[in-house]
Amino acid sequence: MYRILAVNPGSTSTKIAVYQYGDEILKENIPASQNIISGHSSVLDQLEDRFELIKEAILSKGIKPDSFDAVVGRGGLLAPMPSGTYAVTPNMTDYLREAPRGEHASNLGAFLAKKFADMSGCGAYIVDPVSVDELTEVARVSGAPEIKRSSLVHALNQKAVARKVADDLGKNYEDCRFVVAHLGTGITIGAHSGGKIVDVVGAKADGPFSAERAGGLPVSELVDLIFSGMYTKEELNKKLLSGWGLVAYLGTRDIREVFIKAENNQEARTVLEAFVYQIAKGIGELCTVLDGEIDSVILTGGMAYSASLMEMLLKKIKFLAPIVIIPGENELEALYKGAERVLKKEERARLFPSGEFIDF
Repeated sequence: MYRILAVNPGSTSTKIAVYQYGDEILKENIPASQNIISGHSSVLDQLEDRFELIKEAILSKGIKPDSFDAVVGRGGLLAPMPSGTYAVTPNMTDYLREAPRGEHASNLGAFLAKKFADMSGCGAYIVDPVSVDELTEVARVSGAPEIKRSSLVHALNQKAVARKVADDLGKNYEDCRFVVAHLGTGITIGAHSGGKIVDVVGAKADGPFSAERAGGLPVSELVDLIFSGMYTKEELNKKLLSGWGLVAYLGTRDIREVFIKAENNQEARTVLEAFVYQIAKGIGELCTVLDGEIDSVILTGGMAYSASLMEMLLKKIKFLAPIVIIPGENELEALYKGAERVLKKEERARLFPSGEFIDF
């Protein structure tokens, strides 16, 4: 068995875990101080500070930072790519350094994995980044020849929970058909078939609104808003990604507070019902993609901890297929398992950007 370090950098902290002989022997959430966050002009400028904080945390638990068989980081905003475990290479880090798809804390994952892997003389990997794009050609057609639909999806957690449910069913993930709804600050719903996420709806594009994202909007009205002069392009993009959704309607991103507000306020109740309505609608939409032949609908992400939300949602979707609820994100474990599959030669690592497999 192997000792593997998993690293998941977020906007205000870095989550890490160490796995040995299949067991989690360390798990930490390491805050990034405001000095680190605001003291650098770009996300990648935080690399050395975050690296030192992780190294200190590992050493404080008596684990040598050069004792790993593999190190795996969360994948960042890379070019569209097939799912899988990818070796961290200069092509990957060069792309993340240029950041053509935007800066995000997850872009640090590959760099942190590589620094620790170099200390140990082992491989550095990422697993199932949000840029996983396995849409069918039919799913890419938008209705406007100038625009192709693409995929940004919580692939890491979606694939992890799908594999777990497949195991519980006694089947291979590749032989299953699932609709997986990741319900968190962002919402993405994926149709899984043949080991691929073949279609997606999400709160950054054409899906339900989320805690802070607008989701799909009426196009004509959006065009009017774009040309109204109310917002600059930068301001409108910020609204779309972090200023609309629940927080715009109700002033909170916390689903628990939403339910409290909805108890005594009809407007809040309507927004909550619309939130559930749009999630259910997105799940139902992707059930048609799979011709209604579905092993399970899987509900996951942080909001799946809300029993009240799950109760409302199940009323609308329980007729579609068996429902499985797996709350949380489980991203560190998913990273670890992706690296372990490569070390155990159950899966071949891939190269970015081609997606070609590396020979064992």
